[in-house]
Amino acid sequence: MRISVVDVGSNTVRLAIADARDGAPLPVHTAKRRLRLSEEVDGDRRLGPRAVRRIVEAVAEACAEAERWGSDEPFVFATAIVRDAPNRDEVLDAVEQGAGVRLRLLPGEVEAELTFLAARRWMGWRAGPLGVLDIGGGSLEVAFGRGRLPDFAVSLPLGARRLTREHLHDAELPCEEELRALRRHVRHQLRDVAARIRWEGPITAAATSRTFTQLARLCGAPPGRHGPFVRRELHRADLRGAVTDLAGLPVPRRAELPGISAPRAAQALAGALVGHTAMKLMGIRRLTICPWAIREGILLRRIEGDSAWWADPGAGAAPRVLRVAGQR
Repeated sequence: MRISVVDVGSNTVRLAIADARDGAPLPVHTAKRRLRLSEEVDGDRRLGPRAVRRIVEAVAEACAEAERWGSDEPFVFATAIVRDAPNRDEVLDAVEQGAGVRLRLLPGEVEAELTFLAARRWMGWRAGPLGVLDIGGGSLEVAFGRGRLPDFAVSLPLGARRLTREHLHDAELPCEEELRALRRHVRHQLRDVAARIRWEGPITAAATSRTFTQLARLCGAPPGRHGPFVRRELHRADLRGAVTDLAGLPVPRRAELPGISAPRAAQALAGALVGHTAMKLMGIRRLTICPWAIREGILLRRIEGDSAWWADPGAGAAPRVLRVAGQR
């Protein structure tokens, strides 16, 4: 069986196609289409008409590509960039009418659970108690657990794009006061979650997401061309230095650094600051970079035959969200 997922994020629409074999999603084909939706969001986080059109076109193209590769109907979902938009129902309706598929909105806690499921499968049982961090454009997901699914999973409004827009004001060179204020804000948001992680005692800590992958590369991890099975780590001391380096460079110069792509250069500083602050508050000195995340979590759910969350939750729900079976 060939299955696929389409992920509508703040920067790209990503298609992942896999063969469901031996209980694991074996990658067959991936593709991405750049959208940079964050540039199309107004002060109220509303997505403009051009952004909606681009989402519809990208989703339609991704679904057509999945069909050409012999996949069944993809699971098409959007993250915080659409979930938090006041006109999200307009976006959902436009995608359904223009691309012929339903765009799902997963609650942030569900994203955290699916990401944990993928990380647990990748890291294995020998990882023991596992904590997982994922920095997206609009939110930070944190999950912890000793089993297949997390004991707790939370989503916080600490995404790299969101914080850049709201606290750094897209400044080329933010001042020290802006950085101090942002760090205070992040600490306040993370206080209770960090206390829970510390209470759990020694854990294996993993990180997913493009933000963490790029920051790890900036701090000396092997490049992506070495493949997914090369061990990649991100150390807190190195990340602290990266925060200083990124804060001292204008956005175009950041894009010249190892691992930092041009579309994410503006938000790299906020991502580094969130990552470092979270690691410090949680008592984490080292993160293992996990190449599997939410897309693989969704594929694993399908392989495992869990269809309760796959069904259409019904038209007219506001917001239209899906719950993963077993979520607390």
